[in-house]
Amino acid sequence: MDPQTMEQMQAMRAAQAGAGVGVVGGLIYLAVMAFFIYCGWKLFVKAGQPGWAVIVPIYNILIMLKIVGRPAWWIVLMFIPIANLIVAIIVTIDLAKSFGKSTGFGVGLLLLGFIFCPILALGSSKYVGPAAAGAAPAAAKA
Repeated sequence: MDPQTMEQMQAMRAAQAGAGVGVVGGLIYLAVMAFFIYCGWKLFVKAGQPGWAVIVPIYNILIMLKIVGRPAWWIVLMFIPIANLIVAIIVTIDLAKSFGKSTGFGVGLLLLGFIFCPILALGSSKYVGPAAAGAAPAAAKA
């Protein structure tokens, strides 16, 4: 074989290997996303909400706000830079508290969600009610 043909064959093999890696990576990505959709579904069902809501954009945020006891208008804050980070932190900690977990668990949920979310969704924790709804009357009395 001439050198040009060999180079073309090597390039073709490299392209095929790259495509194989891309397909495998894509399948792994889909499996991970399916697992987290499943976890979110279980979490919503534990809280007495429809599981399918987890796959509907924006509506899933409204349901999450309902689960933690925050007002629906907070969704507007999710579209404001910087404010959305603060709201996400508050909602995540409220989510942990809504399932009877501590603030420390909420911080873990925020920083290591890929570990703490399955623990919350698939573990033995029970939904105890919206955390923020219980905090509002106490703040009003003070």
